[in-house]
Amino acid sequence: MANTTLGLDEKVEAALSYLLFFVSGIIILILEQKSSFVRFHAAQSTVTFIVLYLLYHFAAFFPGRWILTPLISALFVILWIVGMVKAYSGELYKFPLLGDIAKTLAGKLQ
Repeated sequence: MANTTLGLDEKVEAALSYLLFFVSGIIILILEQKSSFVRFHAAQSTVTFIVLYLLYHFAAFFPGRWILTPLISALFVILWIVGMVKAYSGELYKFPLLGDIAKTLAGKLQ
């Protein structure tokens, strides 16, 4: 894998885009110009974790929140781990539903 705009290995930078959920995704998406692999993972991190963040907060208003919020929290952790592992292994892994949106976003922002 090649170096990136920030001078890191692509796999490392892609994994770092998941580290602070959507915050690190946004930062890397703004800064990275060279690597489409890193930009995809940064976009996927941003889209996925913003959607989950919003779902979590909307779920707090529903009567079944005691079931929904722990499920969304578990999904946060699972996707966080899967995203970092897949990125670090060099795999262009798309999350179901949101992966295609992220791929489109990464392409449009280049």
